[in-house]
Amino acid sequence: MRTATITRQTGETKITVELNLDQQTGVEIQTGIGYFDHMLNLFAKHGRFGLKVTAQGDLEVDAHHTVEDTGIVLGECFKQALGDKAQIERYGDAWVPMDEVLAQVVVDLSGRSYLVFDSEFENPRLGDYETEVTEDFFQAVAFAAEMNLHARVLYGRNTHHKIEALFKAFARAMRKAVTINPEIVGVNSTKGVI
Repeated sequence: MRTATITRQTGETKITVELNLDQQTGVEIQTGIGYFDHMLNLFAKHGRFGLKVTAQGDLEVDAHHTVEDTGIVLGECFKQALGDKAQIERYGDAWVPMDEVLAQVVVDLSGRSYLVFDSEFENPRLGDYETEVTEDFFQAVAFAAEMNLHARVLYGRNTHHKIEALFKAFARAMRKAVTINPEIVGVNSTKGVI
């Protein structure tokens, strides 16, 4: 079973994430940020991951610390659950439309951290969620998981739809990348490690 449970506590947040790459063991998300809970729920659903997230953060300040730290812990869980990455596809990509929006996410579980993020959000807030922290979330996941992550919105109008399409595309790209392929001998790299 490729699973991980990690808790991270700082002076600003306490985050626990349980991740199961191979079974949809249930989804329970409680971050205190309604829109972010919605995004993590659909990430688990569309990625077919078992995911539990509990977060206590300094929401009286804003959502930034909670969202970013959740990204860090989720990335750490992916890294731990993947272990030596033997036989995983490694690469994943997805295009996701959501009404007038089209989003693309491409990932490489390469062991190297990098984010390219190309999207603009006209609406600065969705409920208690500051939309600019979307990039911070993806940055945190990419660096903690040690992966390349390219995320972009090609076009669209509605900020809710843009971010939702990004999370769905990220889920589908990650599902492809973590999939075991028995035809791969060892790891999917000429280096012998990823």
